[in-house]
Amino acid sequence: MPREVFGMGYDFLSRGEILSFEEMSRLARIFVASGVEKVRITGGEPLLRRDVERLVAQLAGIAGLRDITLTTNGSLLVQKAAALRAAGLQRLTVSLDSLDDATFRRMNDADFPVSRVLAGIEAARGAGFAPVKINMVVKRGVNEADIVALAERFDGPGSIVRFIEYMDVGNTNGWRLDDVVPAAEILSRLRTALSLTELPANYPGETALRYRTGAGGEIGIVASVTQPFCSGCTRARLAADGRLYTCLFASEGTDLRAPLRSGASDADLAAIIAKTWAARSDRYSELRTAGTPPRVKAEMSLLGG
Repeated sequence: MPREVFGMGYDFLSRGEILSFEEMSRLARIFVASGVEKVRITGGEPLLRRDVERLVAQLAGIAGLRDITLTTNGSLLVQKAAALRAAGLQRLTVSLDSLDDATFRRMNDADFPVSRVLAGIEAARGAGFAPVKINMVVKRGVNEADIVALAERFDGPGSIVRFIEYMDVGNTNGWRLDDVVPAAEILSRLRTALSLTELPANYPGETALRYRTGAGGEIGIVASVTQPFCSGCTRARLAADGRLYTCLFASEGTDLRAPLRSGASDADLAAIIAKTWAARSDRYSELRTAGTPPRVKAEMSLLGG
């Protein structure tokens, strides 16, 4: 969330415009009853939400939900890791774009050091999260030189490392196609230092190309720009304001908050969700070219990746 856009004067949503934990949990139950098996809590930064472990505990009580995971920038993990684990969180993903402090701060516009994230990862391991997934977004001319260092730092069975092509989510990150480091180049860099064996997908619709390292670790590359996977996408995104998005690059979402707060039954809400999902025709990543005209898209801070 660039500070020049989301600064002190930015008009953020009021508390009443944001779904309560109970509302989120009710919708999650409806999604699970409709076939969803995994819920990921993202952001923005989800650990900034007060008592977020209470939401985790509510989700953990949903029958049929097989996997609860959370993506964080790691800044509060030292304080929160144990509580999240105790509440029932099963997996954890930490965003870490560089081990170099200056590069890390430059990419994340953060006012905390990379050492805090590394301490958070260790706290997560100490709390019982294993393996911890590490996500690195790779941007040309900024951090591609750090690819191998990050892979080597977290090589082994205690971590899963994901390298993600720089994507044009939203409108505030100044994305250019020239800034993308293609998956093929990322893989080539990794092969200079690591022995990699290709792995099959864990499940239909998985986004990462997976590899096992000689040390027993796992490397993944998410190539949504150069090798898009729209046709196999199985992900829906529920924003904090109750809008349902069927694509990371969507401009608009379907409002679930209004019917939720107007007395709609679970069956009514399930019907809205099913209709929205059945009507989706999102193929932005497959259609994108260098000449694709810009359009207004929801920000990553709303949709969470």
